[in-house]
Amino acid sequence: MLCIVSGINSSTVLWYMSRATGVVALLLMTAVLVLGLLVSRQGKLPGLPRFAVTGLHRNLSLIAVVFVGLHVLTAVTDGYVHIPLISAIVPLSSSYERLWLALGAVSLDLTLAIVVTSLVRARLGRRTWKAVHWLAYLSWPVAWLHSYGAASDLKSGWMFLLAIADLLLVVAAVGWRLAAAARDVPRAERVSLLMTAAHQRGRNR
Repeated sequence: MLCIVSGINSSTVLWYMSRATGVVALLLMTAVLVLGLLVSRQGKLPGLPRFAVTGLHRNLSLIAVVFVGLHVLTAVTDGYVHIPLISAIVPLSSSYERLWLALGAVSLDLTLAIVVTSLVRARLGRRTWKAVHWLAYLSWPVAWLHSYGAASDLKSGWMFLLAIADLLLVVAAVGWRLAAAARDVPRAERVSLLMTAAHQRGRNR
């Protein structure tokens, strides 16, 4: 850490800020995704009321978007390499790190789609909003690949361990969610069970 700090000067500060904000954005996106996966169908977590979980998820999402914006802004204004602003939105439009920046653009586009549809959720049908919201599950792995491929410091040391920990955490959360969904009784069967139970109670009276 001391070596990194000592290497920061007026010509490299934006480069370091771009890397730092990118790492923080990835951590926040991981937290948002894992929280969304762990939330039950009722929107609750053990020990927390529904409004607290909803507020936490929303606030983390907003903070993540802010850091993504800072990451993009510092990357395109850094004079060390030339990255046009359009490359943050249009994939394959940059000659520098074409593939990895393209993945970053795809992730940003998906994130923007989620943000915009969430802002106008009241005007959208629930199915439409939910379908777009599922893009969050695609946005994260694309963002992870962008971060790992574009940042050389994520390929070794404690930053590498941090990236792998993020990946394993998301995989574990996805596995838990799929297992929980498999244990759920299908809705049609739940209705049938409830009707049977009500009928039996009626007969016992």
